Amino acid sequence: MKCPEQSCGALLTFVTCFTVRSVPGLGCAAPAGVGKTGHATPTARLPGAPLRLRRYDGDVRLLLLSDIHANNVALQAVLLDAEKRKYDQVLHLGDAVGYGPHPREVLETLREYDAVCIMGNHDQMMLELDSGERAYKESVVSAALKYQLGRLTERDLKWMRTWRDGIDDPDVGARYRHGTPTSLDDYMDSVTAAREAFQQWQGRICFVGHTHQPAVYATLNAPVGEWIKEQKLSDGGTYMIPPAARVILNPGSVGQPRDGNPAASYSIFDTGRHSFEIFRVPYDIGRTQDAIMEAGLPQVLAARLAIGK
Repeated sequence: MKCPEQSCGALLTFVTCFTVRSVPGLGCAAPAGVGKTGHATPTARLPGAPLRLRRYDGDVRLLLLSDIHANNVALQAVLLDAEKRKYDQVLHLGDAVGYGPHPREVLETLREYDAVCIMGNHDQMMLELDSGERAYKESVVSAALKYQLGRLTERDLKWMRTWRDGIDDPDVGARYRHGTPTSLDDYMDSVTAAREAFQQWQGRICFVGHTHQPAVYATLNAPVGEWIKEQKLSDGGTYMIPPAARVILNPGSVGQPRDGNPAASYSIFDTGRHSFEIFRVPYDIGRTQDAIMEAGLPQVLAARLAIGK
């Protein structure tokens, strides 16, 4: 399909920036009317006060984690790897608990790193089981949550109750939410889902989790119509945010990847370079599997870690 002459330049910029990977020093200039970081403020605000990160001199590097699922072995490997890459703030995009054998250790670590934590669907289910809002029904998910609930303290649960279902960050110009820009538990897993989200939400940047798969969804508003682009990042890599694009970015899962790659996944977002970089980190899966079996959790939760599904 040919695009109108007046839109070809913008579309070329969009495609070029979308496909570049790991090119040091490459950036996209911010368009007129957009701030230093190139981010526009989302138009539809979430409930609650906007998030203000700690003040830093200059640009910020955000360490983005998601879906740790009580796998402390994977979390420690990720934090060790991230230390050498330098970052300013840790953000967790939901599902610290569920599935795995180390709920208390994971929460202790997130507190230690002063992480900003978003509510995930497993976090929410945990709190609903504790309060009696959710009746226990036998399943793999419920079995793990029941085990974990018995290992957490009231201090842990009190902290989890403070986690919000999404946060708007006006300084970064981003939204952080577990599922999609508009939902805690919907999945951002296809171009169709991305198109719906972009129609319902008019912000520039959103970070999500939930699918356990690192990916980027981007759109460009041009005379030819609304283009939606999807890029999977299962092997890691760098995505440079184009100046004319709106994006939904997923760092993948720390504790239970589901993209066929069993290595833990996380990302660093650099507000100066407008870069979103995915890293994959091998870890001692056998240790987590042994802990799952020792806890008496369903065997499938151990088996799936080895194949990344």
